[in-house]
Amino acid sequence: MIIWSEFRVSFQLILNKPDSHMEINQTRSFLLLGFTEDPDLQPLFFGLFLSLYVVTFAGSLAIISDPHLHTPMYFFLSNLSFADIGFTSTTIPKMLWNIQTQSKVITYEGCIIQIFLFFVFECLDILILSVMAYDRFVAICHPLHYMVIINPWVCGMLTLGSWCLSVTSSLLETLTVLRLSFCMNMKIPHFFCDLLEVLKLTCSDTLINNIVVYFVAIILAVFPLFWILFSYSQIFFSILRISSARGKYKAFSTCGSHLFVVSLFHSTGLGVYLSSAVISSSRTILVASVMYTVVTPMLNPFIYSLRNRD
Repeated sequence: MIIWSEFRVSFQLILNKPDSHMEINQTRSFLLLGFTEDPDLQPLFFGLFLSLYVVTFAGSLAIISDPHLHTPMYFFLSNLSFADIGFTSTTIPKMLWNIQTQSKVITYEGCIIQIFLFFVFECLDILILSVMAYDRFVAICHPLHYMVIINPWVCGMLTLGSWCLSVTSSLLETLTVLRLSFCMNMKIPHFFCDLLEVLKLTCSDTLINNIVVYFVAIILAVFPLFWILFSYSQIFFSILRISSARGKYKAFSTCGSHLFVVSLFHSTGLGVYLSSAVISSSRTILVASVMYTVVTPMLNPFIYSLRNRD
């Protein structure tokens, strides 16, 4: 009901706006300033991010095509890999295109689409990581009941629920942007249309937008993080009861690497959103954004697939 109401209000605002405002929202473009305006450094950033994107895409694609996908662990991992491909493909190709063409322009429509897709795959990443933590919690703490608890129907429902929540929250975030009018300054100090940076450019009141941003962050980031930490704490206590020293080492090594990636993703992602009102340095936010939008998706295929095989 909230989403339908927001959609109706946004649609009415678009239809009832004066022509001048319609012109601002529909025909004006944003400028993505990226990392640097130094032409000598542009080829360096192009090569670096192209390499990271190719590694992420190839690694995630290899997991999706893995023959073990009929097992619950690899089924969830394939969805995480698909989310990582979508996550990086939403931002990096556009950035590479802008560097190659020496253009910083992204249309208003393109920016809205990028915001929507970014939140879909970001939320999906978070929720699938939470589901995978639950999968490992059951596998290690309740191994005799694993096949009963984590059956194909439960796997499908958990994945479907993650997709539905991701799309719903992304729609909520995106629809609230449609009601905004923008000022003359259309420069975004980022390599993609980050919602928080876009909100700084508007001439409209952003109270509703800020409430939605923090509400979604708490529901779909803070709560899943607490669940992941709880799951891993129970896993570590179970590992301590393993008599074999080699078994303890393998289990700690695997779960420790998983927890490192989850912590890196959540700490940088939540840090960007929760500290945006305090930190005025766009450079700091830009570096933190690279960690959870580019580095973490690149690490996921290696951490989860290689360690899981061990």
